[in-house]
Amino acid sequence: MSGVTLSEDGIVTGNTYDKYGASNPVVRHLMSAFERSLDELLDRADPASLLDVGCGEGVLVHRWAMRLGEDVRVVGIDLQEESLQAGWSARRAPNLEYRAVDAKSLPFAANEFDLASAIEVLEHVPQPERTLAEMARCARRYLLVSVPREPLWRALNLARGAYVRQLGNTPGHLNHFSKRSFQRLLSRYGDVVEVRSPLPWTMLLVRL
Repeated sequence: MSGVTLSEDGIVTGNTYDKYGASNPVVRHLMSAFERSLDELLDRADPASLLDVGCGEGVLVHRWAMRLGEDVRVVGIDLQEESLQAGWSARRAPNLEYRAVDAKSLPFAANEFDLASAIEVLEHVPQPERTLAEMARCARRYLLVSVPREPLWRALNLARGAYVRQLGNTPGHLNHFSKRSFQRLLSRYGDVVEVRSPLPWTMLLVRL
C-alpha cells in the first residue's frame, strides 16, 4: 500500500513509491541490500524493546517485531492518516503496538525503549534535530537511522527520468544529507558505532 498524502501541517505521509513491494529487479536488488544492512545493525544492537518513529504503513516494523520475537516490545508511530492506519490493521503481531502521534513530542518516558529507529523519515520532517532529540530522550542505548544519500539520490532519480522538474528531489524530501553531514548530525547524540552505505542510502547505529 502506498500513496502520497499530506498531514494537517503539510508533511508528506505514505510512500511515494512502494519500494518494499516493488517487482522491478533492480529495485529488488537494492532493497535486498538495504534490508540486509538494517537487519544486521538491528541484530548488533539486540534491543530488548524498540520504538520505530515514522513507521509508515508498518511494513518494516512488523517484520522487525516478528524477527525480534514476542518477548520484545515493539511500538510503531506515525501521523494520523487513513492509508497508514489501514496498513497497520493488515500488519499485526502480539508484541507490536501502533500509535498515531507526532514525533516532535513523543508520549513516552525517558529511557522507555532500548532502541529508537527512524528509517527513511528524517528527510521528511521540518525539524530533524527535534525529532532526534525526542528519540534520544526515549531510548536507553541506541538510535538506528537511515536517510537517502545525497546528492546521489537525486542523481539516480534524474537518471531514471523521475521528478525532473524538481531536479530529482523526491516529493516530501525537505532535508538532504550527504553521508558526512548525516554522521556529523548524529554524532551530537552519541557515538556512531557503525555506518552502512547500501546504494543509495546512509544508515547509522548510534550508541547513546
